[in-house]
Amino acid sequence: MNQKILLVQPKFPTPAKSINHKDFLPIPLLKIASYHKSIGDEPYLVHGKENVDFTPDLIYVTSLFTYWQKEFWDTVEFYRNKFLDTQINAGGIYVSLFFENSEFQKKCNELNVIPFKGTVDAFEKSQPDYSLVDVDYQIIHASRGCKRHCPFCGVWEIEPKFVPKESIKNEVIKNKLVFYDNNLLANPFIEKILKELAELKIKGKPVYSECQSGFDGRLLTLKLAKLLKKVRFINPRIAWDGPFEDWNKIEKQINILCKAGYKSKEISIFMIYNWEYTFEEMELKRKKCFEWNVQIADCRNRPLTQEFDNYNGHIEQTSKDYYIHEIKGWTDSNVKKFRKNVRRQNICIRNRHKFHSSALERKRVPKSDYFKIISMPENDIIKILPDAWWPDRS
Repeated sequence: MNQKILLVQPKFPTPAKSINHKDFLPIPLLKIASYHKSIGDEPYLVHGKENVDFTPDLIYVTSLFTYWQKEFWDTVEFYRNKFLDTQINAGGIYVSLFFENSEFQKKCNELNVIPFKGTVDAFEKSQPDYSLVDVDYQIIHASRGCKRHCPFCGVWEIEPKFVPKESIKNEVIKNKLVFYDNNLLANPFIEKILKELAELKIKGKPVYSECQSGFDGRLLTLKLAKLLKKVRFINPRIAWDGPFEDWNKIEKQINILCKAGYKSKEISIFMIYNWEYTFEEMELKRKKCFEWNVQIADCRNRPLTQEFDNYNGHIEQTSKDYYIHEIKGWTDSNVKKFRKNVRRQNICIRNRHKFHSSALERKRVPKSDYFKIISMPENDIIKILPDAWWPDRS
């Protein structure tokens, strides 16, 4: 007999436009939907706590970041109270990372929830059911896991084994691909996969790709970079997780991408802050990125065990509100200062401006006037634009 399957994505605190955003698309639920359809069941996808007009035979609730666990549990409790006798399965990042936690298991027992850690083979082999979401792109994996053991990352705990695919061409159904691989370049078959994509066409049109987690710059070669460019990978990202003294290594990686045909302002650098390096050292790294004319991907550190995050950039806060790495000298003030500096610097790079001003950003000053203003002495610029800020200064 066909079963009605309820797939639930909790309403996490993301912008409304992010419900079906490439960074938050509930791919596990879409794979579960595809699996259940293949055995004759009827899957229904909902967002948050909804009063569905049927009694489901089985419920799946996904989780995301550990600091959004409240939204997860609120959603689970809502459906448990509504459907007392229906089995509820739970999975995702938070569930996987807290799977061994005694308090977590106790709460699962109290709510009669069955948790799953990592991936489930039967679901993983199923293609996501994109008929349940309105998107023009496809999420894809060419590998699972990661060969690195970065201390701030939970991938190696959730997916401890690195499992590469030799081919993905038969999985591609859309012209826009977003790779969710945690280390795409570590795949020993990466050249073969890239060559497949270079020749692949969907509905007569070429395929464009993006790698959500970026590329491991330590594995980047000019040959690979040229293949990535040829395959139409957009928005290349690399990481600068180490100290400022590693700047020459990062510069070499940027040069490889530029030699392959990417413009420097197309490149982004993941930089984790509020972590092991002080605000002052992160500012040196930020200014170096401005010198290279590359953008920075904002990565505020939150420990894998953090169960709350009430960060608000508009008010003064303490470590009771969100994680502040005080041992390394971070404060609420410089966490927000660094984030603000990164944002303003990225705007300068995108617009080829030497300095930032909110009047320029909001186009209250005509673009033509910028070129007149930039030729003035700095003191005169500040008279016209009092909030003028130069990224290459402290």
